[in-house]
Amino acid sequence: MKKGKVVLAFSGGLDTSVCIPLLREHYGFDEIITVAVDVGQPEAEVVRATEKGRMLADNHYTIDVKEKFVDEYIFPSIKANGSYEGYPMGTALARPLIAEEIVKIAKKEGASKIAHGCTGKGNDQLRFDFIFRSGGYDIVAPMREMNLTREWEICYAQEHNVPVSVGKENPYSVDENCWSRSIEGGRLEDPAFHPPEEIYAWTVSPKDAPDAMEEIRIRFEKGVPVALNGKNLSGLALIRELNQIAGQNGVGRNDMIEDRILGLKAREVYEHPAATVLLAAHRDLEHLVLTRSELAFKQIVDAKWSELAYMGLVHEPLFYALNAFIDTTQERVNGTVDVGLYKGSVKVLGRSSENALYSDDLVSFDSTTIDQNHAVGFSNYFGLQARLLKNLKKR
Repeated sequence: MKKGKVVLAFSGGLDTSVCIPLLREHYGFDEIITVAVDVGQPEAEVVRATEKGRMLADNHYTIDVKEKFVDEYIFPSIKANGSYEGYPMGTALARPLIAEEIVKIAKKEGASKIAHGCTGKGNDQLRFDFIFRSGGYDIVAPMREMNLTREWEICYAQEHNVPVSVGKENPYSVDENCWSRSIEGGRLEDPAFHPPEEIYAWTVSPKDAPDAMEEIRIRFEKGVPVALNGKNLSGLALIRELNQIAGQNGVGRNDMIEDRILGLKAREVYEHPAATVLLAAHRDLEHLVLTRSELAFKQIVDAKWSELAYMGLVHEPLFYALNAFIDTTQERVNGTVDVGLYKGSVKVLGRSSENALYSDDLVSFDSTTIDQNHAVGFSNYFGLQARLLKNLKKR
Protein backbone atom coordinates (compact mmCIF):
# COMPACT_ATOMS: atom_id res chain seq x y z
CA MET A 1 0.00 0.00 0.00
CA LYS A 2 1.47 3.33 -1.08
CA LYS A 3 1.78 6.04 1.54
CA GLY A 4 1.72 9.20 -0.57
CA LYS A 5 4.14 12.11 -0.13
CA VAL A 6 6.85 12.47 2.46
CA VAL A 7 9.07 15.52 2.92
CA LEU A 8 12.66 14.75 3.94
CA ALA A 9 14.95 17.14 5.80
CA PHE A 10 17.94 16.87 3.47
CA SER A 11 21.58 17.84 3.92
CA GLY A 12 23.11 15.72 1.18
CA GLY A 13 25.21 13.82 3.73
CA LEU A 14 25.33 10.09 4.30
CA ASP A 15 22.29 9.72 6.58
CA THR A 16 19.84 11.81 4.58
CA SER A 17 21.07 10.48 1.22
CA VAL A 18 20.51 6.90 2.33
CA CYS A 19 17.04 7.86 3.57
CA ILE A 20 15.76 8.40 0.02
CA PRO A 21 15.97 4.75 -1.18
CA LEU A 22 14.99 3.56 2.30
CA LEU A 23 11.81 5.64 2.23
CA ARG A 24 10.91 3.99 -1.08
CA GLU A 25 11.95 0.39 -0.37
CA HIS A 26 11.20 -0.02 3.32
CA TYR A 27 8.41 2.51 3.91
CA GLY A 28 6.57 2.47 0.58
CA PHE A 29 6.31 6.20 -0.07
CA ASP A 30 5.56 6.90 -3.72
CA GLU A 31 6.75 10.53 -3.70
CA ILE A 32 9.76 11.86 -1.82
CA ILE A 33 10.41 15.60 -1.59
CA THR A 34 13.77 16.75 -0.25
CA VAL A 35 14.34 20.13 1.39
CA ALA A 36 17.81 21.61 1.95
CA VAL A 37 17.93 24.71 4.14
CA ASP A 38 20.92 27.03 3.78
CA VAL A 39 21.96 28.43 7.18
CA GLY A 40 25.48 29.28 6.09
CA GLN A 41 26.99 25.97 5.06
CA PRO A 42 29.82 26.07 2.52
CA GLU A 43 28.46 26.95 -0.90
CA ALA A 44 29.78 23.67 -2.30
CA GLU A 45 27.77 21.76 0.30
CA VAL A 46 24.56 23.59 -0.62
CA VAL A 47 25.20 22.92 -4.31
CA ARG A 48 25.88 19.25 -3.56
CA ALA A 49 22.65 18.91 -1.58
CA THR A 50 20.69 20.61 -4.35
CA GLU A 51 22.14 18.41 -7.08
CA LYS A 52 21.70 15.23 -5.07
CA GLY A 53 18.15 16.10 -4.10
CA ARG A 54 17.23 16.75 -7.72
CA MET A 55 18.94 13.53 -8.80
CA LEU A 56 17.59 11.17 -6.14
CA ALA A 57 14.21 12.60 -5.05
CA ASP A 58 11.00 13.29 -6.94
CA ASN A 59 11.12 16.98 -6.11
CA HIS A 60 13.61 19.21 -4.32
CA TYR A 61 13.70 22.62 -2.62
CA THR A 62 16.74 24.63 -1.53
CA ILE A 63 15.84 27.51 0.79
CA ASP A 64 18.21 30.34 1.74
CA VAL A 65 17.60 31.57 5.30
CA LYS A 66 21.09 32.76 6.23
CA GLU A 67 20.03 36.31 7.06
CA LYS A 68 17.01 35.07 8.99
CA PHE A 69 19.22 32.69 10.94
CA VAL A 70 21.48 35.56 12.00
CA ASP A 71 18.72 38.04 12.82
CA GLU A 72 16.25 35.71 14.55
CA TYR A 73 18.47 33.04 16.11
CA ILE A 74 22.10 34.13 16.42
CA PHE A 75 21.42 37.69 17.57
CA PRO A 76 19.08 36.52 20.38
CA SER A 77 21.79 34.04 21.38
CA ILE A 78 24.35 36.86 21.63
CA LYS A 79 21.95 38.87 23.78
CA ALA A 80 21.54 35.84 26.05
CA ASN A 81 25.28 35.05 26.12
CA GLY A 82 24.16 31.72 24.72
CA SER A 83 26.46 28.82 25.55
CA TYR A 84 26.01 25.23 26.67
CA GLU A 85 28.52 23.67 29.03
CA GLY A 86 31.04 26.31 28.03
CA TYR A 87 30.79 26.46 24.22
CA PRO A 88 28.75 28.70 21.88
CA MET A 89 25.83 26.78 20.41
CA GLY A 90 25.56 26.56 16.64
CA THR A 91 23.87 23.38 15.47
CA ALA A 92 21.28 23.69 18.24
CA LEU A 93 20.32 27.20 17.11
CA ALA A 94 19.92 26.20 13.46
CA ARG A 95 17.80 23.07 13.85
CA PRO A 96 14.48 24.73 14.82
CA LEU A 97 14.74 27.16 11.90
CA ILE A 98 15.51 24.33 9.47
CA ALA A 99 12.57 22.35 10.83
CA GLU A 100 10.17 25.31 10.56
CA GLU A 101 11.08 25.77 6.88
CA ILE A 102 10.50 22.07 6.23
CA VAL A 103 7.06 22.23 7.83
CA LYS A 104 6.19 25.09 5.44
CA ILE A 105 7.11 22.91 2.44
CA ALA A 106 5.21 19.93 3.85
CA LYS A 107 2.06 22.08 4.10
CA LYS A 108 2.61 23.50 0.62
CA GLU A 109 3.06 20.03 -0.90
CA GLY A 110 0.29 18.35 1.08
CA ALA A 111 2.68 15.75 2.47
CA SER A 112 1.37 13.13 4.86
CA LYS A 113 4.56 12.84 6.94
CA ILE A 114 7.98 14.39 7.48
CA ALA A 115 11.20 12.37 7.60
CA HIS A 116 14.69 13.04 8.91
CA GLY A 117 17.99 11.18 9.03
CA CYS A 118 18.74 11.59 12.73
CA THR A 119 19.89 8.68 14.84
CA GLY A 120 18.31 7.66 18.12
CA LYS A 121 21.40 8.69 20.10
CA GLY A 122 21.77 12.38 19.34
CA ASN A 123 20.07 15.68 20.06
CA ASP A 124 18.85 16.60 16.59
CA GLN A 125 16.08 13.98 16.57
CA LEU A 126 14.44 15.77 19.51
CA ARG A 127 14.91 19.26 18.08
CA PHE A 128 13.37 18.22 14.75
CA ASP A 129 10.62 16.10 16.28
CA PHE A 130 9.48 18.95 18.54
CA ILE A 131 8.98 21.34 15.61
CA PHE A 132 7.48 18.73 13.27
CA ARG A 133 4.98 17.55 15.87
CA SER A 134 4.15 21.16 16.74
CA GLY A 135 3.30 21.56 13.04
CA GLY A 136 0.93 18.59 13.25
CA TYR A 137 3.06 15.97 11.48
CA ASP A 138 3.95 12.38 12.24
CA ILE A 139 7.62 11.54 11.81
CA VAL A 140 9.56 8.90 9.93
CA ALA A 141 13.15 8.38 11.09
CA PRO A 142 14.77 5.42 9.30
CA MET A 143 18.12 5.61 11.12
CA ARG A 144 16.66 5.19 14.59
CA GLU A 145 13.66 3.04 13.62
CA MET A 146 15.85 0.53 11.77
CA ASN A 147 18.69 0.83 14.29
CA LEU A 148 21.23 1.42 11.52
CA THR A 149 24.99 1.75 11.87
CA ARG A 150 27.17 4.08 9.84
CA GLU A 151 29.05 1.14 8.32
CA TRP A 152 25.77 -0.41 7.15
CA GLU A 153 24.71 2.90 5.63
CA ILE A 154 27.96 3.23 3.68
CA CYS A 155 27.53 -0.25 2.20
CA TYR A 156 23.85 0.39 1.44
CA ALA A 157 24.72 3.65 -0.33
CA GLN A 158 27.30 1.89 -2.47
CA GLU A 159 24.84 -0.88 -3.37
CA HIS A 160 22.22 1.68 -4.43
CA ASN A 161 24.62 3.98 -6.30
CA VAL A 162 24.01 6.81 -3.85
CA PRO A 163 27.05 9.13 -3.93
CA VAL A 164 28.35 9.99 -0.45
CA SER A 165 31.52 11.74 0.69
CA VAL A 166 31.84 9.78 3.94
CA GLY A 167 33.68 6.48 3.76
CA LYS A 168 35.54 4.11 5.99
CA GLU A 169 38.69 6.12 5.29
CA ASN A 170 36.93 9.46 6.01
CA PRO A 171 34.60 8.74 8.92
CA TYR A 172 34.19 12.25 10.35
CA SER A 173 30.76 13.85 10.45
CA VAL A 174 30.80 17.64 10.05
CA ASP A 175 27.93 20.04 10.63
CA GLU A 176 28.53 23.64 9.65
CA ASN A 177 26.64 26.89 9.58
CA CYS A 178 27.81 30.51 9.61
CA TRP A 179 28.07 30.53 13.43
CA SER A 180 29.88 27.27 14.17
CA ARG A 181 31.39 24.09 12.81
CA SER A 182 31.17 20.76 14.65
CA ILE A 183 33.23 17.64 13.98
CA GLU A 184 32.47 14.20 15.42
CA GLY A 185 32.72 10.51 14.66
CA GLY A 186 35.60 8.26 13.68
CA ARG A 187 38.50 8.18 16.13
CA LEU A 188 37.13 11.29 17.84
CA GLU A 189 34.72 8.95 19.60
CA ASP A 190 37.68 7.97 21.76
CA PRO A 191 37.93 10.74 24.39
CA ALA A 192 41.68 10.11 24.74
CA PHE A 193 42.40 10.52 21.02
CA HIS A 194 44.22 13.76 20.12
CA PRO A 195 42.38 15.49 17.23
CA PRO A 196 44.54 15.81 14.11
CA GLU A 197 44.97 19.27 12.59
CA GLU A 198 43.32 18.14 9.36
CA ILE A 199 39.85 18.14 10.95
CA TYR A 200 39.95 21.93 11.41
CA ALA A 201 38.89 24.28 8.61
CA TRP A 202 38.12 27.64 10.24
CA THR A 203 41.03 28.01 12.66
CA VAL A 204 44.79 27.68 12.51
CA SER A 205 46.60 25.99 15.35
CA PRO A 206 47.36 28.60 18.05
CA LYS A 207 51.04 27.73 17.82
CA ASP A 208 50.99 28.65 14.10
CA ALA A 209 49.04 31.89 14.62
CA PRO A 210 50.77 35.28 14.14
CA ASP A 211 53.29 36.32 16.80
CA ALA A 212 51.75 39.78 17.16
CA MET A 213 48.40 40.51 18.80
CA GLU A 214 45.68 41.70 16.44
CA GLU A 215 43.38 44.37 17.86
CA ILE A 216 39.81 44.80 16.66
CA ARG A 217 36.89 47.04 17.65
CA ILE A 218 33.26 45.90 17.79
CA ARG A 219 30.27 48.23 18.06
CA PHE A 220 27.07 46.94 19.69
CA GLU A 221 23.58 48.44 19.50
CA LYS A 222 20.84 46.99 21.70
CA GLY A 223 23.02 43.99 22.42
CA VAL A 224 23.87 42.98 18.85
CA PRO A 225 27.03 43.70 16.82
CA VAL A 226 26.57 46.28 14.08
CA ALA A 227 30.12 47.35 13.16
CA LEU A 228 33.60 45.84 12.98
CA ASN A 229 36.67 48.08 13.01
CA GLY A 230 34.52 51.13 12.32
CA LYS A 231 32.73 49.57 9.35
CA ASN A 232 28.97 49.05 9.53
CA LEU A 233 28.09 45.55 8.35
CA SER A 234 25.08 43.30 8.13
CA GLY A 235 25.01 40.60 10.78
CA LEU A 236 25.95 37.85 8.33
CA ALA A 237 28.81 39.86 6.78
CA LEU A 238 30.18 40.82 10.20
CA ILE A 239 30.15 37.22 11.43
CA ARG A 240 31.84 35.94 8.29
CA GLU A 241 34.57 38.59 8.40
CA LEU A 242 35.17 38.03 12.09
CA ASN A 243 35.29 34.26 11.58
CA GLN A 244 38.19 34.83 9.21
CA ILE A 245 40.04 37.34 11.41
CA ALA A 246 39.69 35.37 14.63
CA GLY A 247 40.30 32.03 12.94
CA GLN A 248 43.61 33.29 11.56
CA ASN A 249 44.62 34.00 15.16
CA GLY A 250 43.76 30.49 16.35
CA VAL A 251 40.68 31.65 18.26
CA GLY A 252 37.56 29.55 18.67
CA ARG A 253 38.32 25.87 19.24
CA ASN A 254 36.55 23.60 21.73
CA ASP A 255 37.33 19.94 22.40
CA MET A 256 34.99 18.74 25.12
CA ILE A 257 32.91 16.01 26.67
CA GLU A 258 29.32 17.13 26.24
CA ASP A 259 26.18 15.93 28.01
CA ARG A 260 23.52 15.26 25.38
CA ILE A 261 19.83 15.69 26.14
CA LEU A 262 19.34 11.92 26.46
CA GLY A 263 22.06 11.76 29.12
CA LEU A 264 24.76 10.25 26.92
CA LYS A 265 28.19 11.81 27.16
CA ALA A 266 29.80 12.50 23.80
CA ARG A 267 33.14 13.86 22.65
CA GLU A 268 32.57 16.93 20.50
CA VAL A 269 35.01 19.20 18.67
CA TYR A 270 33.90 22.68 17.63
CA GLU A 271 35.17 25.72 15.76
CA HIS A 272 33.45 29.08 16.37
CA PRO A 273 35.87 32.02 16.02
CA ALA A 274 33.38 34.89 15.62
CA ALA A 275 31.08 33.48 18.29
CA THR A 276 33.92 33.25 20.79
CA VAL A 277 34.90 36.89 20.25
CA LEU A 278 31.39 38.35 20.11
CA LEU A 279 30.19 36.58 23.25
CA ALA A 280 33.26 37.68 25.20
CA ALA A 281 32.86 41.29 24.04
CA HIS A 282 29.11 41.35 24.66
CA ARG A 283 29.42 39.90 28.15
CA ASP A 284 32.05 42.50 29.02
CA LEU A 285 29.93 45.39 27.72
CA GLU A 286 27.00 44.21 29.83
CA HIS A 287 29.14 44.62 32.94
CA LEU A 288 29.64 48.27 32.03
CA VAL A 289 25.98 49.16 31.52
CA LEU A 290 23.81 46.80 33.60
CA THR A 291 23.28 47.04 37.35
CA ARG A 292 24.65 44.45 39.74
CA SER A 293 21.13 43.10 40.33
CA GLU A 294 20.44 42.88 36.60
CA LEU A 295 23.71 41.05 35.97
CA ALA A 296 23.10 38.57 38.79
CA PHE A 297 19.57 37.74 37.67
CA LYS A 298 20.51 37.69 33.99
CA GLN A 299 23.11 35.00 34.66
CA ILE A 300 20.25 32.76 35.82
CA VAL A 301 18.10 33.74 32.84
CA ASP A 302 20.95 33.22 30.36
CA ALA A 303 21.65 29.74 31.73
CA LYS A 304 18.00 28.69 31.41
CA TRP A 305 17.73 30.29 27.97
CA SER A 306 20.79 28.34 26.82
CA GLU A 307 19.40 25.07 28.18
CA LEU A 308 16.09 25.50 26.34
CA ALA A 309 17.86 26.62 23.15
CA TYR A 310 20.18 23.60 23.32
CA MET A 311 17.14 21.34 23.53
CA GLY A 312 15.43 23.15 20.67
CA LEU A 313 12.43 24.07 22.83
CA VAL A 314 11.91 27.43 21.14
CA HIS A 315 8.13 27.27 21.53
CA GLU A 316 8.27 26.64 25.27
CA PRO A 317 6.34 29.54 26.90
CA LEU A 318 9.20 30.11 29.33
CA PHE A 319 11.53 30.67 26.36
CA TYR A 320 9.35 33.54 25.15
CA ALA A 321 9.29 35.02 28.64
CA LEU A 322 13.06 34.80 29.01
CA ASN A 323 13.51 36.54 25.67
CA ALA A 324 11.21 39.34 26.80
CA PHE A 325 13.35 39.95 29.90
CA ILE A 326 16.60 39.72 27.94
CA ASP A 327 15.38 42.17 25.28
CA THR A 328 14.50 44.68 28.00
CA THR A 329 18.03 44.58 29.41
CA GLN A 330 19.58 44.95 25.96
CA GLU A 331 18.04 48.36 25.31
CA ARG A 332 21.05 49.86 27.11
CA VAL A 333 23.75 47.51 25.81
CA ASN A 334 25.20 50.04 23.39
CA GLY A 335 28.89 50.79 22.97
CA THR A 336 32.24 49.64 21.64
CA VAL A 337 34.58 46.94 22.86
CA ASP A 338 38.24 46.68 21.88
CA VAL A 339 39.49 43.11 21.73
CA GLY A 340 42.96 41.61 21.38
CA LEU A 341 43.40 38.29 19.56
CA TYR A 342 46.60 36.38 20.21
CA LYS A 343 47.44 32.74 19.57
CA GLY A 344 44.04 31.32 20.48
CA SER A 345 43.21 33.79 23.25
CA VAL A 346 40.65 36.59 23.40
CA LYS A 347 41.31 39.55 25.69
CA VAL A 348 39.09 42.59 26.17
CA LEU A 349 41.40 45.62 26.04
CA GLY A 350 38.89 48.38 26.66
CA ARG A 351 35.23 49.31 26.46
CA SER A 352 33.05 52.43 26.29
CA SER A 353 29.34 53.19 26.26
CA GLU A 354 26.99 56.15 26.36
CA ASN A 355 25.00 54.10 28.89
CA ALA A 356 27.91 53.27 31.18
CA LEU A 357 27.14 53.04 34.90
CA TYR A 358 30.72 54.05 35.55
CA SER A 359 32.07 57.35 36.82
CA ASP A 360 35.81 57.92 36.82
CA ASP A 361 35.21 60.91 39.08
CA LEU A 362 33.37 58.91 41.75
CA VAL A 363 35.72 55.93 41.70
CA SER A 364 39.01 57.87 41.51
CA PHE A 365 41.27 57.87 44.58
CA ASP A 366 42.09 61.49 43.76
CA SER A 367 38.48 62.69 43.77
CA THR A 368 36.68 64.27 46.74
CA THR A 369 33.22 64.32 45.14
CA ILE A 370 32.25 61.58 47.57
CA ASP A 371 33.06 62.28 51.21
CA GLN A 372 34.78 59.09 52.38
CA ASN A 373 33.56 59.69 55.93
CA HIS A 374 30.04 58.82 54.75
CA ALA A 375 31.19 55.21 54.49
CA VAL A 376 31.77 54.96 58.24
CA GLY A 377 28.09 54.59 59.10
CA PHE A 378 27.62 51.98 56.40
CA SER A 379 30.65 50.10 57.68
CA ASN A 380 29.25 50.03 61.24
CA TYR A 381 26.28 47.99 60.07
CA PHE A 382 28.09 45.94 57.43
CA GLY A 383 28.08 42.23 58.38
CA LEU A 384 26.22 43.01 61.59
CA GLN A 385 24.38 39.70 61.91
CA ALA A 386 27.50 37.65 61.27
CA ARG A 387 29.33 39.60 63.95
CA LEU A 388 26.48 39.09 66.44
CA LEU A 389 26.48 35.35 65.77
CA LYS A 390 30.23 35.16 66.24
CA ASN A 391 29.93 36.93 69.62
CA LEU A 392 27.18 34.52 70.72
CA LYS A 393 29.40 31.55 69.92
CA LYS A 394 32.21 33.06 72.00
CA ARG A 395 29.91 33.04 75.06
